[in-house]
Amino acid sequence: MLAKRVIPCLDVHGDHVTRGVQFGKAEAGELRNVGDPVELAVRYNEQGADEMVFFDITATAHGRSTMVRVIERVADQCFMPLTVGGGIRSVDDMFAMLRAGADKVSINSAALAEPELIRIGAEKFGSQCIVVSLDARRVAPGRWEVFSHGGRKPTGRDAVVWAREAVALGAGELVLNSIDADGTRAGFDLEITRQISEQVGVPVVASGGAGTLEHMAEVLLDGKADAVLAASIFHFGDFTVREVKQYLARRNLPVRLT
Repeated sequence: MLAKRVIPCLDVHGDHVTRGVQFGKAEAGELRNVGDPVELAVRYNEQGADEMVFFDITATAHGRSTMVRVIERVADQCFMPLTVGGGIRSVDDMFAMLRAGADKVSINSAALAEPELIRIGAEKFGSQCIVVSLDARRVAPGRWEVFSHGGRKPTGRDAVVWAREAVALGAGELVLNSIDADGTRAGFDLEITRQISEQVGVPVVASGGAGTLEHMAEVLLDGKADAVLAASIFHFGDFTVREVKQYLARRNLPVRLT
């Protein structure tokens, strides 16, 4: 069995890492500055993070140039895979991030608007470089809808159907963000995570709702996720990456301990 991955997520606003209280709360007044992205990346690298996700929440041309510099600096100091998302709308955007030192690029709204972008990116850079992130909200019993633009715009697409389509087009990995669970620290949405994990043949990263060590184990065991992504519990010192991994190991989950 492949090792389960523990992945810190850094939301980058300008040249700082920030954290909102709840999904989609990206207004300046609702963001907390939690530190320098390079310093945080080095810290998590030393704690044994398997990967790191950087998300550009400014998603502007200026923000992208700032993010390129951040990735260059992190890649120079850290030796784990880096994924970059936010504002990536073209193959040129993908190339800029990969050239800066990212190992993967994550696309969301752009993939929904132009699904062929997944196929084109996979053909040019390889499926292993293309991550599709989907923001899902429960809209009826047993049904989740995909939302775009930071979880603000309904798309009418069923989350499980879109996950299968994205993989068929060439996505090498999916990040499933639960809009309902994000920011609650009440646990991941196990049901939708399990549904998607069982129906696609690529790794699924669970995101949204981490609050305790048990939540991490639950989504990997019951939700059948391949990796767990979290932000606040790491940034605000609730747990270290190493503590999470040690707990998962005690639960007999395969993890890479350093």
